[in-house]
Amino acid sequence: MRVKLLFSESLRSLGANLSTTVAATMTVLIGMFLLGLFIALGSWANDFGAKQKEKLLVKVYFCTETTCAQPANEAQINAVRRKLESNQLVESATFVPKAEALDRMRTLTPDIVENLSSNPLPDAFEVKAHDGADVKAISASLRQPQLPAGVEKIRDGEEVSDRIVKVAAVMSTAFAVATLVLLVSSALLIANTIRLSIFSRRREIEVMKLVGATNWFVRGPFMLEGLICGVFGSLIAILLLLIGKTVALPGVLNRLNTSTDVQAWPFTTISLIILVAGLTIGAVGSGLTIRRFLQV
Repeated sequence: MRVKLLFSESLRSLGANLSTTVAATMTVLIGMFLLGLFIALGSWANDFGAKQKEKLLVKVYFCTETTCAQPANEAQINAVRRKLESNQLVESATFVPKAEALDRMRTLTPDIVENLSSNPLPDAFEVKAHDGADVKAISASLRQPQLPAGVEKIRDGEEVSDRIVKVAAVMSTAFAVATLVLLVSSALLIANTIRLSIFSRRREIEVMKLVGATNWFVRGPFMLEGLICGVFGSLIAILLLLIGKTVALPGVLNRLNTSTDVQAWPFTTISLIILVAGLTIGAVGSGLTIRRFLQV
């Protein structure tokens, strides 16, 4: 009966202060919708950045008859192989003979190699890092104190790798900051709405105290108001995101023409995060307001 009474009081208060109730619910709705959008876009961008970093390779090109006084020999190639295998940053080092490199070019760009009388391409290692951000470090370790014997040049993606790593870091930071701002602003706006509700019912609260109502009996309906606003705002936000995912997302992905292996977090996970965030914001906003403005 007590729980039923608390809910009925909360619903009655929400109905009596319809404008503030709608304002609080819309605030949570907007905040949670943007939060869900940021989570989806942020997780997709992080996965895209991770996939791009996985594609970054350090390429070690060996000397050929036309580029150096002496072409690289097997002992020099094996020495580089041992150095790469001993590097803890290296996930794999694949040796690509010049004949295989030429076959690749015939497949990818047949017009360029169709008139070649000999193979000008060098033997090479394609080195994959455990973390794409480490390609520069692997490249630097090979160059110190100088290029290994038999190696003509080393390519590590240069400014491309730097750009991908920096963009991924910026996206992660922006996602975290935007999410924090949305959560804090939503909690503060709910707190303000509950404060207005308390102010509008101040005489009723005084009467309840005079007839012996306990502190939590007075506070309970206001706490539930925040939770109800949080839940309803979150559920509507989830519904809008589901509509957007079903209607708008396929067209956007087709225009972007991105790889299908780049994925955002599952919609179920995002929905649960939004619902928990809405409940938390409602509880925190109500709790802060009750503690400060409802001295009972």
